[in-house]
Parts: sequence; structure tokens; C-alpha cells
Amino acid sequence: MARFDHHKQHTYTKTGCWFLCVLGLLGAALIADFMWASSSSSFSSSSAHLSVASNWALEKSGVVVIPHVNATKIDRQRKSVAVIDKKGQDAERFLSATFADLPAPDLEWEQMPSAPVPRLDGAAIQIKNLFYVFAGYGSLDYVHSHVDVYNFTDNKWVDRFDMPKDMAHSHLGVVSDGRYIYIVSGQYGPQCRGPTSRTFVLDSETRKWDSMPPLPSPRYSPATQLWRGRLHVMGGSKENRHTPGLEHWSIAVKDGKALEKAWRTEIPIPRGGPHRACFVFNDRLFVVGGQEGDFMAKPGSPIFKCSRRHEVVYGDVYMLDDEMKWKVLPPMPKPNSHIECAWVIVNNSIIITGGTTEKHPMTKRMILVGEVFQFHLDSLTWSVIGKLPYRIKTTLTGFWDGWLYFTSGQRDRGPENPQPRKVIGEMWRTKLHL
Repeated sequence: MARFDHHKQHTYTKTGCWFLCVLGLLGAALIADFMWASSSSSFSSSSAHLSVASNWALEKSGVVVIPHVNATKIDRQRKSVAVIDKKGQDAERFLSATFADLPAPDLEWEQMPSAPVPRLDGAAIQIKNLFYVFAGYGSLDYVHSHVDVYNFTDNKWVDRFDMPKDMAHSHLGVVSDGRYIYIVSGQYGPQCRGPTSRTFVLDSETRKWDSMPPLPSPRYSPATQLWRGRLHVMGGSKENRHTPGLEHWSIAVKDGKALEKAWRTEIPIPRGGPHRACFVFNDRLFVVGGQEGDFMAKPGSPIFKCSRRHEVVYGDVYMLDDEMKWKVLPPMPKPNSHIECAWVIVNNSIIITGGTTEKHPMTKRMILVGEVFQFHLDSLTWSVIGKLPYRIKTTLTGFWDGWLYFTSGQRDRGPENPQPRKVIGEMWRTKLHL
């Protein structure tokens, strides 16, 4: 009898526990439903955007946390990464890094003749209707040492000629006065080889190369621009390829000649590093975006094999004017790097195509940028005016007769994967309506 009573009591206990569990689950569901309802108004406009452009962002931040309650609808349109808590339970779901993209209108892109070779970390300068494309990686183990020329009027590649043997092959600083093209420093060789301090100038009319006084120290991808009769070189990475340089040097130049024997030290830039846009507008010098840190050569590697290091990507904007003090301007809509030749000036604004942004918050993988940005130089405000055919870094960008062009760089792995993959030579254009 005692045994029977004990079994009966155990049965009642199990029933009670089951009943309490059911009540707990119902309560949790009601609370979750209430919380979801309270936030639905702020989310509705973003979720509606998905139906138009499923591979573009809902939020500005790189990570969006969605409760399990209504994650199913989003998961159908976006692969997601599960986070497992200490108890082995799937606690919450982080949407993939494609949500680092910003909402942007569609642009009608037309594919043009591809460059003769694919290239990464090359450089480009436009002089009237001719687009000069320099050097760059063909692959990590191979670098180009020539110049390809595209004619925007005829829309075809029309010429090719060699660079000096001592000139760097990637991470160049380049600028032009409309005839002469100045090429400063950069990396010599493939993988993560060292930089050079050599500086050259090309006469675009005669195709003749000359050398100029070398930089005080070698640099990777320094911000380079002509301003007030002087060639200015700022920032970049130091000799180890990783440490940001703050130094700022200038030298007087005219008609492709240096008027001084040595570089002059100028006011240091507030934040160093490579892969930034640098331009002059209305007698003011601007430096935009960039990063601190970069890949380094693996210690002891005979081929200087690239080894990953920590990088910080930023969207800072700085300006120099008559006061010769760096002024901080509104930052880019999101951090952006690898944009040194990805810009053009159109209608009192600068247009920037692609780049790289902050790393994926969980995998720490590089994330490419697929937006087209506009910085209004009259109001000093930013806007996102469109999206590229795909995300891509180190684009080489030009503008002719109302058309925005870009070529080359490294594109993403597809609409759902913003990590870099294929180095390309494709050329695209779109008609801008600003």
C-alpha cells in the first residue's frame, strides 16, 4: 500500500511540473509577442525594403539580433549564424554580415570592355577622356609592371606601355596636374614585400618617365595630392606594412619637375594608415576614410608570404585650409577603406565607389562595400546614391560625359556573402543623375 501511495504521489508531482512548464511557455510566448508588437512599427519599413532589394541592409550596424519568435521570415531571405549558449541551446540568431550594407536605390549598370588584365591594389588617373591604369596584383604571387589606357570616347582599351623597372607595383600614391602623373612610393613585388621610397613622374603626352627625389621614408598607399604648387604625401603604412604613418611631407613641383632637392615636413595627419581617398576642392585639401594596420610579411618567409594582422577601418574625414590645421568633418555613412582611386569629383561633390568596411563581428572576415557614396562639398553632408553590381574593393573610378565608370578590384563571393574572392578586370558604367 505504501508503495502504491508513493507511486501515486510521484505521478501527481510529474503532472504538476508538466502543467507549470506549459504555463511558463505560454507566459514567455505572450511576453515575446508583446515585445515584438511594440517594436514592429520601427521594423516594418525595413522589412518592406527586403522585398525590393533582398541583398541590401536593413540596419546601419553590422549585426542585427532577431529573437527566435519571428526569425523565420528573415531566415528565408538571409542565411544566418546561430549562437550557442553554454547550455548548448540555440539562444538567439545573428543575421549575416550582408546586413552591414546600407539601403540604396538601384542604378542601371552597363558592362563595358574588360581591362586587358585583372588587377588588385592598382592605381588610376584620368586625363580628359583617357584613363591610365597602373600596376597592381594579378595574383598574390604576380604583379603587373605596365600601364593600360582606356579611351572613354571610344569605350575601348587603346594602349599599353611599361613602367620603370624600379617603380613600385602596388599601393602607389598617384596624382596628376592634367598632363604629368606623379607616382609616389608603394610596394615593390608580390605577396607582402617591402615598400620603396622611389618617386617617378610620367609625361602623359610623350610617355616619357623621369625620377624625382625619393620620400624621406618608404610608405605603402600614402594619401597623395597636388595642392598650392606642392606635391603632398601623407599617412600610409610604415616599412613593416602594418604600423600607420602620421608623417606629412611636401615638395614643390612644376611641369613634371621637382623645384626642391628634398621633401619638407608638414603638419602630421591626425590619423594615419593606408587606402584613403585624397582630393582638392576649392583650394581645400581633403582626406577620407582608410584603415590602421594591414597584412604583414610572415616572419622568416622567403617569399614574404602575407600574414594577417588586426586592422581598424574608419570613415574619418579631415580637411586642411588656409589655417593649415586639420579640421574634422562629418564621417562617411560607414567606415570605408581601399578607396584611394575609387573617387571622382562631380557637380561640387565627391563620388566614392565600393571599398571595405568593418570586419564581420563574429568571424572577423573582411567585408566588402557595395554602395556608391556622395559627399556634398557645399553642405559637407553624405548620402548613399546607389549600389554597385556587386560589392568590391580597390575600384579604379572615372567619369566622362555623365557616365560613372569603374574597373578592376576584388569582388564579393555573391549576394549572400560579402567576403572577397575573385580579382577582376571588368569595366562597368552607369549614367549619373545628381
